Amino acid sequence: MSTPVQHAAGEASATPPGQADRPWRGGRKLTAATAVVVIAGGGAALGVIRPFHGPPAAASSSSDPTSLAPVTRQTLSSQTTVNGTLGYAGSYTVVVPSAGSQPSGSGQQDGSPSGSSQSEASSGSGGQGQSTGTFTALPAVGQVVGQGQSVYSVSGSPVALLYGSVPAYRSLSEGMSGTDVRQLNADLVALGDVTRSGLGPGSDYFGAATAAALDKLQSSLGLAQTGSLPFGQAVFLPTAITVSSVSATLGAPAQPGAAVLQATSTTRQVIAQIDATQQPEVTPGAQVSVVLPSGTTTPGVVTSVGTTASAPPGNGSGSSSTGSSAATVNAGIRLTDPAAAGTFDQAPVQVNITTATVHDALVVPIDALLTQPAGYVVEVAGANGVRHLVPVSLGLFDDAAGLVQVTGKGLSAGQQVVVPQI
Repeated sequence: MSTPVQHAAGEASATPPGQADRPWRGGRKLTAATAVVVIAGGGAALGVIRPFHGPPAAASSSSDPTSLAPVTRQTLSSQTTVNGTLGYAGSYTVVVPSAGSQPSGSGQQDGSPSGSSQSEASSGSGGQGQSTGTFTALPAVGQVVGQGQSVYSVSGSPVALLYGSVPAYRSLSEGMSGTDVRQLNADLVALGDVTRSGLGPGSDYFGAATAAALDKLQSSLGLAQTGSLPFGQAVFLPTAITVSSVSATLGAPAQPGAAVLQATSTTRQVIAQIDATQQPEVTPGAQVSVVLPSGTTTPGVVTSVGTTASAPPGNGSGSSSTGSSAATVNAGIRLTDPAAAGTFDQAPVQVNITTATVHDALVVPIDALLTQPAGYVVEVAGANGVRHLVPVSLGLFDDAAGLVQVTGKGLSAGQQVVVPQI
């Protein structure tokens, strides 16, 4: 009599009458608590084996409640599916600066999922460094403002957007030096107001070349060519911006400290919520596919993974896409084709993240696995209908395809293994 074959959950089952020569195949699904397995030669560990029905295979006979599937050798990837939000990287608030003090503002510069990176964004009232005036031009929501363009105007004087991580906090003129001067020099070179040979973009000195180039920028904006940069005539931000909302009102006073607008960068980004237990498996550079609200799928790459876990909503009552309620960490994702995202903003998406890949793996359907007291086996269909059990070690799982990597003495590509008919 054959050794009783256990279900994947670990319980032994009696052999049905008339089937003493092969294992019983009822209820062969694997449970999440089955085992911890390590990829042979693949360098990755898998903590759970999840239930999945593999693709149908050709039936072995009309009366036999099983079918056959080939053992193959192929590349196999493991994926996890999580929820995410599609939006723009970075957020900035532009305010009217106060005369005689450092302008204030805040924004997330780098789009990091943790939101821990803060920067100060500054703006000015235009003119000759005055701190009050009237708003005479404001951008529209959704408008993109780039380097050297006007963000808004006060009393008819445009305020230019220049790139830099240090906010404006003083007027700049010939003879001065500092990080803010280096930013200005780099902007003037990038805008073509001076050549690299005429003014090194890494220079932190405000000399005659800076003054001459600044005259050209001021002329293009319709400003008086003073050869100096009055405090409030430019706002420094790390990148081009997309205006998300406007707080100021045309014709209203530009009061010092008043918010003018809120903006994001122009870089498309997805923030995905990763189960904290899966954090070690998700690393920068991991390939993903993003299912957009339109139903289309577009590729992307993980750019950052947070280190601080957040509790699920509702004091632990929240659930992930897999139905679990667990702490999560945020992962930033860059879309390979940003245009595919269209105009969606703060839109819910699903993200399929490839957590591990193994090449040239021996692969069988997950449903072909059986458990015995000594471990896992598959039933191989040989010549003349003879079937026999082959012990196997498990490797990487691809739940999406219903496949698992296996190794076992006497098992090779091209053989047929027995699976239940679905």
